[in-house]
Amino acid sequence: MSITIDELQKVKTKVHQQVLLANSEYVKHFGDKGELTIPPKRQFAILTCMDARLDPAKYAGLAEGDAHVIRNAGGRASDDAIRSLVISHKLLGTKEWFVIHHTDCGMGLFTDDIIRNLLSTSLATATIDENGWRNTDESGGSDEANHVAFLTFKNLEASVVEDVERIRNHPLVAGNIPIYGYVYDVRSGKLIEVPEASHAGEVLS
Repeated sequence: MSITIDELQKVKTKVHQQVLLANSEYVKHFGDKGELTIPPKRQFAILTCMDARLDPAKYAGLAEGDAHVIRNAGGRASDDAIRSLVISHKLLGTKEWFVIHHTDCGMGLFTDDIIRNLLSTSLATATIDENGWRNTDESGGSDEANHVAFLTFKNLEASVVEDVERIRNHPLVAGNIPIYGYVYDVRSGKLIEVPEASHAGEVLS
């Protein structure tokens, strides 16, 4: 049984349709971006949080093709983030890296135990109030979260230091790559250096 375009559009959510509409407008003004090279032109990479309030292109002055931006919950130096950074340098030539966490980060609002307990009884979105996190639905769930390191933290600056140190000391990371540690202030847009982190990320002699 075939489906018409009109019927297909009805199936798509409003957000889905908005994304596709925005893309069609973007394509109209794409210009010569198809000629960009794979290696980033400015030869640096940023590891930062997936928080929707952060726009690395704006706070770091990036255009398409300038730099690698690796994002995850918290901007943490997870195994997968380090995998991407190693590829970024080894095969695509980046020479400097930034680790940028931010104020008011959601990763400081829960612990690994909290999210594991929530997921054990429900996969639906949880809610938070004055009594803490709770599930609004208690059907389903999985104990698989017990095998996931969610990389939550209590101290923001300490988390930047920890991540820079982990990257700096990783056996697959070249010692001649400077790694800078910063916090992005979501209230002002300012990048604030964490001196201890940047010191930990200095080039190895």
